[in-house]
Amino acid sequence: MNENEISAIVVDSGLKINKALGAGLYETVYEQCLEYELKNRGLLVERQKFLSIQYENLEVKNAFKIDLLIENKVVIEIKAQEALDNFHNAQLLNYLKLGNYRLGLLLNFNSKLFKTGIQRVINGFII
Repeated sequence: MNENEISAIVVDSGLKINKALGAGLYETVYEQCLEYELKNRGLLVERQKFLSIQYENLEVKNAFKIDLLIENKVVIEIKAQEALDNFHNAQLLNYLKLGNYRLGLLLNFNSKLFKTGIQRVINGFII
């Protein structure tokens, strides 16, 4: 399964959760529900995955934590905020670069319309 196929399943699952629960809950609630939904759809999901980075001769253990990593290909960053800013995009971009992943989805479950709270990030480009 490629990144685009995975992202379609993630977005569909997020929409289902958003319709059922609405806005106003903590990020961890949406994160757990999305993990549950994606596993039920047969995907490999790692939640709260710590990754280390290398800086020169120093290994920085547990340098960052990914909300959800799907099929070891797609990074999901979950938010439940009134608005997203450049920091959230930079955070996801760093996860992609440092973890050597191609695709990330920033999902804001507190948007008026779920689809407007989705940002797709590919190899450092916001699409």
